[in-house]
Amino acid sequence: AKAQVLLTNPPFSALTGKAYVRDKVCQEFKTLGKEDFRTLTIIANSRKFSNATFEEISHLVREIVSLAETCCAEGADPSCYDAGSSALSAKSCGGDSPFPAHPGTAGCCAQEGLEQKLCLAALRHPPQQLPRYLQPSNEELCQAFKEDPKVFADRFLHEYASSYSQAPLPVLVGSTRTFLSMVSTCCISPAPTACFLKEKLERKTLSLLTLMSNRVCSRFTAYGKDKVTFSYLTSLAQKMPGASFEDLFPLAEDAAEVFSQCCNSVDEDCMQKKLSEHTAKACRALSARDERFADCCKGKNLMQNYFCIWALPPAPAPKLPEAQKPTNEQLCGEEGARHAKRFLFELARRHPSVPDAVLGKLYDACKKVRGECCSAEDASACLDSKHQRMREELPPFLEKANQLCGQYNELNFLDFKKRLRDSLTQTMPEASPELLGQLVEQRADFASTCCPPNSPPLYCASKV
Repeated sequence: AKAQVLLTNPPFSALTGKAYVRDKVCQEFKTLGKEDFRTLTIIANSRKFSNATFEEISHLVREIVSLAETCCAEGADPSCYDAGSSALSAKSCGGDSPFPAHPGTAGCCAQEGLEQKLCLAALRHPPQQLPRYLQPSNEELCQAFKEDPKVFADRFLHEYASSYSQAPLPVLVGSTRTFLSMVSTCCISPAPTACFLKEKLERKTLSLLTLMSNRVCSRFTAYGKDKVTFSYLTSLAQKMPGASFEDLFPLAEDAAEVFSQCCNSVDEDCMQKKLSEHTAKACRALSARDERFADCCKGKNLMQNYFCIWALPPAPAPKLPEAQKPTNEQLCGEEGARHAKRFLFELARRHPSVPDAVLGKLYDACKKVRGECCSAEDASACLDSKHQRMREELPPFLEKANQLCGQYNELNFLDFKKRLRDSLTQTMPEASPELLGQLVEQRADFASTCCPPNSPPLYCASKV
C-alpha cells in the first residue's frame, strides 16, 4: 500500500517542476521515507531507461532524491523545487550530461521552460528485446551481498527492472522486494542452501508473474490491443487446431482486455488477479477439448497453469480442406476486419509452426490492403490484383516458415543446424562453405529467437 502512493506518480515526473507535481512528490517522499522513495525511483527509472548504464541511473536517482530531500523539507522556499528541476533540465541538456543518453534529448533541449521539462520527462528507451538479467548462483549472490549490501541491492534493482521493463510497476516492486528479502535472509542463515530452496519455491508464482507479464505487456505495447488479440488467437489456434474461430476468439479478446487494463495499471494485484481469472476461463472452455490443455489446467496454481499453456508447443497440422477466402464484399463490409482475422486464423491452424512474427506481418499486410482497396474507386479490381499476387507468393512463404520452425521445434539444435546446412547445400550447390556457414547461422539465430512462443515481437518483426 505504501508503494501505491508513489506508483500513481512515479518520480521521473519530478523533472517537470510544476507546483502540483511538487506537492505530490513531497507527499510521496514524506509518506514513503527516503529509502523507499529512492528504491522506487531506481525501479521506475531503470524501467523507463532500460538501456541506460547503472552509473547513469545512479546519477539521475541521486539528483531526484536530493531535489525531493532539499525542497520538501519543512520551511523550504516554494521556488526551491522549480529552480531545482530547472537546474536538472539544464544538466540533462549539457554536453557532458551524466544522465541516460537518449536520441530525443537534443530535440527537447531546443525547447525552453516548461515545454523543455515536459519533453525531457516524457523520454523513454525502447524495451530490451531479450531480458539480459541472469540470476547468479546462491554463492555469488551472497558474496556480492556481503561485500556491500547497499550497492548489491541498487545494482540488482537496476538490472532486474531494466530487463523486465514491460512488467507492470507493482509486479516489479513486489518481485524485487521479495528477492532482496530472500538474499538478506538466506545469506546469514546457518543453512543457506535449504533457505534459498524454500524461499525460491515461495517466490515461484511472483517470478512467473514477472516473466509472463513482461512478455505479454511487451507484445501489447508493440502491437496494440487489436493486433495482440489476433496474436493471442493464432497462438491458441496453433496449439489446438481442432478448435473453431468461435471457440477461441472470445478468449483472445478477454486476454487482450486483461493486458489493456493491467499492463500500465498501478493497482497492486491487477495482473495476477485478472490473468488468473482469464486462465480459469480458458481452462473451463478448452480442457474438455484437448488433453494437453487439460494437463496444464490440473494444477491449483493458476499462474503456473497459464505458463504451462503459453509454453505448449504447436500441435501437428490437422487435415483440413483449403481455407475459404473472404469475398471482396465481406472484406470491405462492416465486419471486414473480423473476416480478415478469421481467414488468417484458418491459415494459422493449417500451419501450426509458422511463428508469430510471420503471422503478424500477414496481419499488417491484410490491414494495409483493406485500407488501400476499400477506399479505392474500384475496390474489387484493387482487391483482385492483390489476391492474385497473394495466391502466387503466400503458399511458398508460409510453407518455408512452417518448415523452418517445425524442424526447430522437433530436432535438437545441432541436428537442426545440420538439417539446415543439408537443405541449403541442395538448393545452393554453387555456394561457398563460408556463405553456407553464414546462412546457417542467420537462420538458426532467427529460429532460436523467433520460433518459440516467447519471441520478442519487434526484434522478430524486423527479421521477417
